[in-house]
Amino acid sequence: MMAPAVSIFSDFLLGFNYAVLAYFGLITLSYMAVTMMSAVQARSYFRARSDLALRRSLQSQLTQPVAICIAAYNEASTIVNSISAVLTLNYPNFDVVLTNDGSTDDTLERLKQAFNLRKVDQPLRSDIPTARVRAIYRSRVHPNFTVVDKENGGRADGLNAAINASRSPLLCCIDADSILDRDALITAAQPFRERPDTTLGAGGIIRVANGCEVSGGHVTKIGLPRNHVAMFQVVEYLRAFLAARSGWSLVNGLLIISGAFGVFRRSAVVDAGGYAADSIGEDFELCVRLHKMAHDQKRKYRLVFVPDPVCWTEVPEGFRELGGQRSRWHRGLTDTLWRHRRMIANPRYGTVGMMALPFFVLFELVGAFIEALGYVAIAVSLALGVVNVPFALLFLLIAVLSGVLLSLSAVLLEDVAFRRYARVRDLARLIWFALLENLGYRQLITIYRLRGFVGYLRGDKTWGEIKRLGFDEQMPVAERR
Repeated sequence: MMAPAVSIFSDFLLGFNYAVLAYFGLITLSYMAVTMMSAVQARSYFRARSDLALRRSLQSQLTQPVAICIAAYNEASTIVNSISAVLTLNYPNFDVVLTNDGSTDDTLERLKQAFNLRKVDQPLRSDIPTARVRAIYRSRVHPNFTVVDKENGGRADGLNAAINASRSPLLCCIDADSILDRDALITAAQPFRERPDTTLGAGGIIRVANGCEVSGGHVTKIGLPRNHVAMFQVVEYLRAFLAARSGWSLVNGLLIISGAFGVFRRSAVVDAGGYAADSIGEDFELCVRLHKMAHDQKRKYRLVFVPDPVCWTEVPEGFRELGGQRSRWHRGLTDTLWRHRRMIANPRYGTVGMMALPFFVLFELVGAFIEALGYVAIAVSLALGVVNVPFALLFLLIAVLSGVLLSLSAVLLEDVAFRRYARVRDLARLIWFALLENLGYRQLITIYRLRGFVGYLRGDKTWGEIKRLGFDEQMPVAERR
């Protein structure tokens, strides 16, 4: 009686192995298609862009005022330098609105001293519900700098309070530790000047600051990190932004405008209800909700990715912090897809419903399970003699090559279109880590993603902490909740 059962199990294992191989082929073809769309988008962008056009934008009456919204929690070690740098951005008319989200350190006191803050009786809009606001301060030396002091409610709640205090038609939402290129804001706002009636949001590229020289809150010399964990993330960020978001932007299927740097039309964000305070991935969730709102209203709109404006961020250099970050990201992904599950494969939502969301479900959410099960299945199949050694090696080779191809494509797209890493030695290191990434690091990220999914099922909504080295002071900074 056992032989038929063993035979059925062996046939199942063999069939599953072939199915996983087909999945690897499908994911490679799908990502390559998106990468090709990204290359088309980058080419058309740089054909249209010029330094003269940016300079003209600084004087153009079509350049709308922007409120830069920041939520800060226990950022005392870096907050003064960060705000000082933001206040020097090249933009004709902007305000900075920072929310001190119930910090337990001396973040507020440092701001008071550095910017000569005074309490004001400014009426605060209640467009979006938030935790209780304690006070509002305005700088005596920088009239365009406002601080909202409120009880702790999390990053999304802090941004909502800053949005309530803002008065500009455009919002630029950034992290308290984001480092923007001086022209980043004027470049990111370009889509709103070109198509003001339809543009709801625009995001720029996030690059890894580890290894760069930073002075006065700005990157003064671009370099690559020496830390291997950070180097792997350089490749990841290139793949995520240059080889993915540019392509989805081309077909108006962009689902994520990074919380570290994004520009939005204020009225659209308010109409959508602001950031979801109970969401772990509030930046992803807001973009999906904007898509949904626009389709439900049957309005013409677009959310775009602009590949040139750069925001630099420090990434974790230890596996513990990296694991916590990636687990949280996957919990945010799972939460957003579940919240908006009715949009998935729904033709009412156009490209987003029929292409982008199914892509994220099949390759970003389910992909971690299929890849992990594939490795287990091939090991069990080899141990039971279901497959031979050449087949197992071919399986692993295809799995590795699929990732290598995608990573190399992103690195080459960066070198051809942007050349931020101009030295041959830097390009060689990027190519080398694009190869190494798939020999252990990628599998580790898969484990972190699985852990995130399990955490979501258990109701885990914590943010955890990332020990940041910092650029001006070598002190750990808590990641926002």
